Amino acid sequence: MPAVLSLALSLLACSIPCVAQSQQPSISPPAPVAELRLPGSITGTVVDQSGAPIPGARVKLSHEVQSPEQPDLEVLSGDEGQFSFANVFPGPFHLTITSVGFATLASSGTLQSGESYTVPQIALMLATSVTEVRVVVSRTEIAEDQIKVQEKQRVLGVVPNFYVSYDHHAVSLDPKQKFELAWKSTIDPVSFGLTGAVAGIQQAHNDFSGYGQGAQGYAKRFGASYANFVASTYIGGAILPSLLKQDPRYFYKGTGSKRSRILYALANSVICKGDNGHWQANYSGIIGSLAAGGISNLYYPADSRDGAELTFENALIGIGESAAVNLLQEFVIRRLTPNAPKHELSNP
Repeated sequence: MPAVLSLALSLLACSIPCVAQSQQPSISPPAPVAELRLPGSITGTVVDQSGAPIPGARVKLSHEVQSPEQPDLEVLSGDEGQFSFANVFPGPFHLTITSVGFATLASSGTLQSGESYTVPQIALMLATSVTEVRVVVSRTEIAEDQIKVQEKQRVLGVVPNFYVSYDHHAVSLDPKQKFELAWKSTIDPVSFGLTGAVAGIQQAHNDFSGYGQGAQGYAKRFGASYANFVASTYIGGAILPSLLKQDPRYFYKGTGSKRSRILYALANSVICKGDNGHWQANYSGIIGSLAAGGISNLYYPADSRDGAELTFENALIGIGESAAVNLLQEFVIRRLTPNAPKHELSNP
C-alpha cells in the first residue's frame, strides 16, 4: 500500500508543471513603433536676374494642410538675400516671394522629417508693368498759350491786335492774365506812336484849344490821349472784367452770311462773353467807357469840360469806335494780320 501511494504522488508531482505551462497565456509580439515626425528647416537665397542679392524681399511660407500648430510664416531676406525658416513641420510647402519692382515668384517643395532643406536659388525678374501717364494741362496754362499767340497778331505785321481771338471757344482768362494783356497793350511802342498821331491830328484841328499850341500844347494833348487809352484799357479790359468775370476780347466769327457777321460785330460793342462762356451785356466795356470819360474831366482844359455831358459823349464815342473796329475785325483786319492763326468755326 505504501508503495502504491508513493507512486501516485510521484506521478502527481510530474504532472503539475505541465498543467501550469498549459495554463500560461500566450504573449503576442510587440507592435511596431509609429515613425516620429521631427521639425526641420528651410533656407534659401533671393537674387535678381544678374545674380545680385535682393535684400528686403518678402518670403511667405505656407502649407498645403493648414493647422494651428503650423501657421503661415513670413520673413524678409537679409543683406545677402538669404532667408530661413526654423521648426517647420515636415510635408509639402509653398513659398511666395515678392519684392518691389520685381514680379512675384512661387516655389514649392516637400520637407522630410528633421531635414534641413535648401531651396534652389530664387531669381526674381523685373516687373513688366505698363504705366499710363496722363498729363492734365490747367485752364490757366491753356489760356497763357492763347495769349502768346494773340501777342503775335499785328495788323500789317506792326499794329497790335492783341484783343482778338480767332478761336471761338478759347479758354477764359484769369484776372492776372487780363492785367498782363492790358499792360502789354499800353506799353507797346506802336501804341505810343498811334497816340502821338492822334495828338498831332488834335493839334492840327486845334481840338481842346485850352491846351494851346506848340510843343507844350502837343505834350498836353499827347498826355490826355494816352491817359484816355490807358484808363479805358485797364478799366474796361482788366479791372471790371476781373470783377464782373467777363472776357474783354473780341471773338472773330468769320462764318455765316454777311448780314449775320455785321450784326454780330455791332452787337459785340454792347455784349461780350462771360468767363462762364455765356453771352451777356458788356458791362465792363460800357462802364469802362463812362469811367474813362469821367476821369478825362480831370485833365481836359476847363473850357472843354462839360461834366456829365462830356462823360456820356466820350462813352458813346467809345461804343461807336468799338462797333467800327469790330466791323473791321470781321471783314478787313483778319486778312491784314499775317500771324493770325487759323480760327475754329463758330456756331452761328
